[in-house]
Amino acid sequence: MRPIDEPDPGVVDPRVLGALLARHGWRRHGGANGRYTRWAPPGPEAGSRGTSLLLPESRAFPDCEDLIGEALTALARSGSPSAREVLTGLAAPSDEIRWWRDVPPGPTGAVPWPVEERLRSAARATLLAGALAVRARAGYHGARHRRRAEAALDEVVVDGTPGGGLTAFLPVETGRAVSVRLYHALYAAREAVDYQRATGGMEAFDSAVEAGVSRELTEALVALVRGTEGAGIVLAWSPAAGTPAGCAVRPEPVEFSPGDLPALRAAGARYLADEPSVPVRITGSVVRLRRSGPHGEGTVRLRVLAGADVRHVRVSLDEDAYRTAGHAHLVGLPIRVAGRLESRGGFRRLTDPSGVVPVRVDEAVRERLMKSMRETRETLGGADDFFGEGEEDGEDGEDGDG
Repeated sequence: MRPIDEPDPGVVDPRVLGALLARHGWRRHGGANGRYTRWAPPGPEAGSRGTSLLLPESRAFPDCEDLIGEALTALARSGSPSAREVLTGLAAPSDEIRWWRDVPPGPTGAVPWPVEERLRSAARATLLAGALAVRARAGYHGARHRRRAEAALDEVVVDGTPGGGLTAFLPVETGRAVSVRLYHALYAAREAVDYQRATGGMEAFDSAVEAGVSRELTEALVALVRGTEGAGIVLAWSPAAGTPAGCAVRPEPVEFSPGDLPALRAAGARYLADEPSVPVRITGSVVRLRRSGPHGEGTVRLRVLAGADVRHVRVSLDEDAYRTAGHAHLVGLPIRVAGRLESRGGFRRLTDPSGVVPVRVDEAVRERLMKSMRETRETLGGADDFFGEGEEDGEDGEDGDG
């Protein structure tokens, strides 16, 4: 989890602080109307370790900064989950996404560790599905756009919540597009599941792709719901940034049950089967060559430099094209090849290759490629492993191309 920055009382808007307190269960009571309000912590926190907070109504109130500073100090010292969430929301204007699962507690009443890990994994997969949908609408993304989607989540803070839930704080500046896309995608997924369960038809999942639904999202929802009596997700917009256009001010929770799993699984399989291959022209550096003997066709693995938003692809080449790829590698040059990026295997395989040619690059780029080649050989154990013969080393995607 990214560390939480301490909010500056000189810039905290007391109205935003009050909205966050209310969101996380704090109770407003007493105070002078139009001047200041008093807040008590939620539930058990009130009696055990809670602290009453005094907040000015606005920054026009005398000693506003001192009162806010005292409130922030009290929140930081309380150590309660709700106080930590309020401080997280203040550190940077953030939208909040909360997941929960109805899971029977363990023998001692606590949530078993594997259950918590499954919740975190499902939450991460949900966020990644939203970030992928921001990059492109597709029924199946595979390895495409994954690097940039993962980078879009770098600033997200994730924290546990009372009752075994999990909350992600998405900074508005870098994460609002993901929050908005997930808002539309989750409701579309819920509606598509309802339609399938009522009619048996899958057509609603086809139109839901435009809203951001994908195999990645359905798999995340399956992971969230599996092994539970029900699960749900709710979004809350940053009080400082306000509600984005086209979204509800206070979104209702989106809930799923075990009875929804067959529809979600069928949708994921449908998306995988229906997503077409993509015509591309890729420029990449050769990082592996393999063939079954000294002559004939072989398989080349490329680190993609341009032409497709994936890290690596494999392509089977005839003898002449394979020789061209080998020579280009030896002199430190990338190659360019046209073909179709196949959805099978996560868009990591190029089929129907043609036009394999070396690509001229400036000396600095060539030197970097040569250095990368030497490092690859050292990692693999030598040139014999790089220019391999024998069986192909596993199916696409098993080596972490991701």
